[in-house]
Amino acid sequence: MRVLVIDDDQQMRKLLRQVMEWAGYEVMEAEDGRAGMKMQQQIQADLVITDLIMPEQEGLETITALKNLYPSVRIIAISGGGRIGPEAYLPAAKELGADRVFSKPFDVKELAQTVKELLENG
Repeated sequence: MRVLVIDDDQQMRKLLRQVMEWAGYEVMEAEDGRAGMKMQQQIQADLVITDLIMPEQEGLETITALKNLYPSVRIIAISGGGRIGPEAYLPAAKELGADRVFSKPFDVKELAQTVKELLENG
């Protein structure tokens, strides 16, 4: 199974890569939604973990594009919220098609468990 991590924060990408590889997944990384979409077109991931606040192409736009082009892809949205807090963005992410949402900081074990559930249960 392949996981695509989209986040403009390099430390967050590194953390998510370590957690996902430890859980046994192949991991790809992108620093923003535009790069993530290009990567998904080349090598399709089964699940995408995307931040919401990013330069270039932010997460809500990315979730919408992913769901339109790859309806079966599972999506987890994560957000620290920027200036107005994650409460403002996470419900919108869910409405646009994210399967689960996490606000930063989150429990990596819980995130890994959620990834496993989404990939096993389709």
